[in-house]
Amino acid sequence: MLKKLKDICNPVVFDEIFKTYARDLKQFLYFKFKDRTKTDDVLQDTFVKLWTNCDKVDCRKVKSYLFTVANHLFLDIKRHEKTVQNHENTFVNYNQTESPEFLLIEKEYYEKIQKILNRLPERQREIFVLNRIEKKKYKEIAEMLGISVKTVEKHMHNALIFMKEQLGRKI
Repeated sequence: MLKKLKDICNPVVFDEIFKTYARDLKQFLYFKFKDRTKTDDVLQDTFVKLWTNCDKVDCRKVKSYLFTVANHLFLDIKRHEKTVQNHENTFVNYNQTESPEFLLIEKEYYEKIQKILNRLPERQREIFVLNRIEKKKYKEIAEMLGISVKTVEKHMHNALIFMKEQLGRKI
């Protein structure tokens, strides 16, 4: 039946696509995550992306599109988890010789920075983390995200301004 349907933006067609592929996609994601909550979240995000881009996706390639998007979302989450883990490990190892007072102040500052980072728009936060935590160059980030170096520079500039303002310092 899907072969005859062309307009993914039609709610009836979209519903049919969901009924056809959601189960297999969920199994694919659960195999990767081993976590029902993350599986359900990514499954939902995948279909939201399909709906958002319904006019750009060829109905004959919808299955490939869904699995590709789901895999990219999975990789993004794993990359983020790895970055957080690396940062936490660095934080723990660095603090082993410091005084308790210093550790408390540093922990509070770290938590404040985390809250500020979480308030950044998603793209700015992603670029900031890639540059400042993962030490990627602007050119590498631009290639990874499929955007121009100027766009990366602008997002970093805006992120730094926002963070400085939130930390109470003027530029």
